[in-house]
Order: sequence, then C-alpha cells, then structure tokens
Amino acid sequence: HRGALLRRIAGRLLTSEGCPIVDQVATPPCLLFGRADVEQLLDLDSTIAAVEAGFRSLGEGNQGSSGVLGLRLPHGGFHVKAAAFPAGEGNRAYLAAKLNANVPGNPTTTGLPTIQGLVGLFDAETGSPLAVMDSMAITVLRTAAATAVAAKYLAPADASTLTVIGCGAQARAQVVAVSRVRRLGRVVAGDRDLAAAERLAVELRATLGLPVEAVSDWRSSARESDIVVTCTPSRLPLLGKDDVKRGAFIAAVGADSETKSEIEPSLLGAAVVVTDNRHQCALIGDLHHAIAAGIMTIEGVHADLSEVVAGKAAAIAEGKVVVFDSTGLPFEDVVAAALVFERGRARNLGTTFHFGQ
Repeated sequence: HRGALLRRIAGRLLTSEGCPIVDQVATPPCLLFGRADVEQLLDLDSTIAAVEAGFRSLGEGNQGSSGVLGLRLPHGGFHVKAAAFPAGEGNRAYLAAKLNANVPGNPTTTGLPTIQGLVGLFDAETGSPLAVMDSMAITVLRTAAATAVAAKYLAPADASTLTVIGCGAQARAQVVAVSRVRRLGRVVAGDRDLAAAERLAVELRATLGLPVEAVSDWRSSARESDIVVTCTPSRLPLLGKDDVKRGAFIAAVGADSETKSEIEPSLLGAAVVVTDNRHQCALIGDLHHAIAAGIMTIEGVHADLSEVVAGKAAAIAEGKVVVFDSTGLPFEDVVAAALVFERGRARNLGTTFHFGQ
C-alpha cells in the first residue's frame, strides 16, 4: 500500500511549468540477462552471420547513427559505444549502448576479468528499454565475428597457418572464428607469458583438433603464417614489416584507444589497409599511429570493410600484405544484443522487471 501511495503522490508532483514530473504511461517490461544467459543464447556462427549482414548493410548505404566516448581510468580505460541499427529476425530498429571498463591488469592483480560491462538494448522508435545484459560474451564474440568476416573477404583463399599474438580471453574466439572461414592446418599461440600461450594451446587442440604450438617469441612464426591476429592491450607495436610474409592477412584487434598500438606504422605504410571504419581508426586504431608518424593519411586507406563486403571496393593485387584495423563498431553490439534479446524472449530466459515501477 505504501508503494502504491508513493506512486500516486509522485504522479501528482508538478514542475514549475505545471507539467508532471513522472510520466504515468506504463513502460513495457525489460529483460535482464546475466553472463550465463548471454553465453547460452549467443553463438559464434550466428554472430558472424549477423555482423557480416551488418557490414553489408553499411556498405549499401544504411549508416544508421552511432557514437563513441572513451575515458581513461587509473589502470585502464572506459568506453561507451552506442548505435541505432536494424537487427534481429525482422530487421527491427534497435538501439544499443555498451558500457565497458577495460583494465588489463585485473587478472593478475585482482582476479577480475580485463573487460567488464553491460549492454542496454532499446526500441529505437519508442525509446523503451528492452533488455540489459552482461557485455563480456557480446564483446568477445562480435569482435571475433568481425575478424572472421574480414578474413573471409581478405585472407588468401588457401590460407592454412595462423599465429595469434596475445592469449587472453579474446584469443580463443578469434582463432575459432577464423577457422569458420578458412581451413586451418596449424596454429601458433604467442604470448610473452608462455604459460598463457600453453593454456590456450591446450584449449585450441581440444576445440579444433589441430596441432597448436605455444611460443613466447611470435615473430618467427608470424613470418611463416598466412594469417596473423593480434589481440593484446599493448601500447608498443608487436609486428613490423619484416615480420610478415608476402600475401599475409593481419587482423589487428587490440588497439581500441589512442594509447594502444600493435602494428608498426612502417608495416601499415607498406600494406593494403582495410579498416572497420577509417574515421574511427584514425582516432583510436593502429591507423592513428601511422598518421601521427607521417607514414599514412586517411586517404591512404584502401577501403572500409563494409565497402569490401558490399562489393564496392577495388580489387587487391595478389601477393599484397593486407592489414585489417579493427576498433570495434557500435552496430556490432546492436546485432549481437538483438540476438540475445529475441532468443531469450522466445525461450523465456532472463529476469523480467519494469523500470516504470
């Protein structure tokens, strides 16, 4: 009774202009999905398909709207990525905002994950909140999905060897995602922490049934690999132009802020550069450092991945090294969160609550 009384009182409160402070129209129910729910509802293959469709839609002119905000923390960073974009089974207009903290030292200093955060999903037409969900699985899978899409269109058709540099939470998904689009025969897991590389090698052998070698010096293996994936929080370049073979495809995944760097500017300057979004990469990706060093300009980018997927980019000469600068686009979170929401609602998963109560 007290709660009902307070709601009635609040509904009668007026601003100085005479308008109600509290809107009396009921908002629709919202679903809450914990990490276990998201991991149960979101699978890699569906995420790859949704991200590829999203890149194609971008390339065909459906830009939607998006924004990115980044802040520095004492021991890491915090970013907000938001976008309105059509997604889900019915290509519904959704809006998602992802709030992620990224603290690379967490696993060793506090035992907490490097990435922690949440995604809010809204109806883009009415503004109603539809779901709130843990962001970790979404971030990992949609990032790996973007690499798979890039590898599908840009890696050599006969690519069979892969080196992954950085053996944290993202690495396993990256390798598995690439295996969906290229027939891998050998994988090398590289990390300064050899124990981390060995743990990942054990996981990948079990998952893929392939020979996987663990190394702490990845440069020699990178020189022999058709595909190289970098997924680290590094602030110093990990690969130079002498560390890759002719015709290799490199997916640079880790640089998602202006302080991070994985690819030497000289390598970018010598390669064909494809970005997830050239303007975003010029601000926070490896492209940012190449521009700052005077090695490249934004006009030197070959294409955005959306243009490649939509068939609007010029062909790349055979034998050229291709670098995919991946900073993570907000639409990727929208399409992944929409899958979680629609599947969760269909399967009666998640906790229902009302913001309006």
